[in-house]
Amino acid sequence: MKLASLKQGRDGSLAVVSKDLTRFKVVADIAPTLQQALDNWDQCEPQLKAVYEQINASADHTQAFDVSLFHSPLPRAYQWADGSAYINHVELVRKARNAEVPESFYHDPLMYQGASDCFIAPTDPVVADPAWGIDFEAEVAVITGDLPQGATVEQAEKSIRLVMLVNDVSMRGLIPGELAKGFGFLQSKPASAFSPVAVTPDELGDSWQDNKLHLPLLVDLNHKPFGKPNAGVDMTFNFAQLVAHVAKTRTVCAGTIVGSGTVSNKQGNLWGSSIENGGVGYCCLAEVRMYETIEQGKPVTPFMQPGDVVRIDMQDKDGHSIFGVIENQVELFTPLA
Repeated sequence: MKLASLKQGRDGSLAVVSKDLTRFKVVADIAPTLQQALDNWDQCEPQLKAVYEQINASADHTQAFDVSLFHSPLPRAYQWADGSAYINHVELVRKARNAEVPESFYHDPLMYQGASDCFIAPTDPVVADPAWGIDFEAEVAVITGDLPQGATVEQAEKSIRLVMLVNDVSMRGLIPGELAKGFGFLQSKPASAFSPVAVTPDELGDSWQDNKLHLPLLVDLNHKPFGKPNAGVDMTFNFAQLVAHVAKTRTVCAGTIVGSGTVSNKQGNLWGSSIENGGVGYCCLAEVRMYETIEQGKPVTPFMQPGDVVRIDMQDKDGHSIFGVIENQVELFTPLA
C-alpha cells in the first residue's frame, strides 16, 4: 500500500496512491491526515488497503498523480530521530581527521533527534547560505506505530508501519561549532525533505528483509549520476534495532520517524569509489570530500551552491520508482531586512 499527503493545511490531506504512481484518491472519510490514520492504524489500515486495491484495479474516481501536489508524507511529525547505521560513513569521517572509531559505535547506534515541527515537500527548494556548507544526505526512513518504553527489537519490528526516503539536509560548515558546544545539532540540521510516497513494508516484497531495504538508492547531482549504493548492504543496525534504541528510555508515539543515516557502502578508494570509476558512488558530498582528504590531503569537491539540484529515487527490480522522487534545488537565503 502507498500513502501520501496532499498540500492542504499544516498536516496535509491523506491520499492513497496507485502502485504505479500514476493515480491517487483522497480518503478523508477514512482519516483526514496520515497522522490520524497512524493513530488509529488497526481500524484504518484495512480500509486504506481496500481503497488501494480498488485504485490499482480501476482508474474510476481517481486523480492523476503529480508530485508537485504533495508534501512529505508527514508534513510535520511528533518525533524525527536519525541514526547513523552505516558505519562505513562514520569510519570515513574519523579517518579523514585521523581519529579512531570508538568500539561502542559497532553495538550502540549513533542517533540524534532532529527538528520535526515542519519538513519541506519533496520538490521544495533548500533555502540556505552557501557559507553554511550545504549538503544533502540520501537515506531510508521508517514511520512507526505506538511502542512502550523499553520495547524489544521484536516489538519494534512489528511497529514499523511505513517506509520512505529522505534528504536529510545538512549544513556542514555549522556542524563543528555546534558539536563543540557538546549539545548536538540544531542550526546545522534544517528541515528535511521526504519522498512523496510512503509504503508499507509488504509492498517491497523480498527487497525488505531483516528490517533492511535491499535496493540501490539512486542519487543524481545536477542531472548526473552521483550515487547508487545498496541500502541493504553494510547497514550495521537494522530498522528494528534503531527503533528499539529510540524506545529505551521513553514511549514512542505513532508517527515517529526514524532514519537510517547516510547510506554508504564499503568500497576501494577515491579513484575506484565514484560511479565514473566503476564504484557505487556516494549519498552525500561530505563522503567524497572525506575520500579526497584521506588521499589528497584536502577536499576538492565543493558543497552545493544556489542552482544546484539533488535528485533521490529508488526503483524496484523492474525499474519503476517505488516512493516517487525527491528533487531539491538550492536557493540563496536572503535575510529579512
